[in-house]
Amino acid sequence: MKQANSINVFGEVLESCSEDPLTGFYRDGCCNTSDGDLGSHTVCVLLTDDFLTFSKDQGNDLITPQPQYDFPGLKAGQRWCLCASRWLQAYVAGCAPRVYLKRTHLRALEIVPMEQLRELAIDLD
Repeated sequence: MKQANSINVFGEVLESCSEDPLTGFYRDGCCNTSDGDLGSHTVCVLLTDDFLTFSKDQGNDLITPQPQYDFPGLKAGQRWCLCASRWLQAYVAGCAPRVYLKRTHLRALEIVPMEQLRELAIDLD
C-alpha cells in the first residue's frame, strides 16, 4: 500500500522496487518510509555479490534466509530497498550497488547526495 507521501527523488510518484522478493520497510514492494523507519529503507538497488558480502561483513547478513522473520535471503540480481546510510557506507567503500532513482524515496536525499545516487543510477533517461 503506497502512502500519500510516496515520492521519488525526482518529485514524482514512487515506483515499486520489488514484489519478489517483497521489499520495503513495510514489505509493500516500495521503498516507503516514515519516522518509524529508523534505518531509512529508501534506496532501491540492484543487488550484487560484492555488496551482499560487504553488508554481511558489516554485520547485516542479507544472504542467509531467516524464515522466522519471513525473510527469504537475497541474491545478486534482485532489487531491494536498502538503508540509505548502508548504501552510502558501501559507496565510500567502493562497492555500492546500482540504484533505481524512480524507485528511490525522496527521503533518501536526507542521507545520500543526489550526485552520488546519479553516479550509479540505472534508470536515467
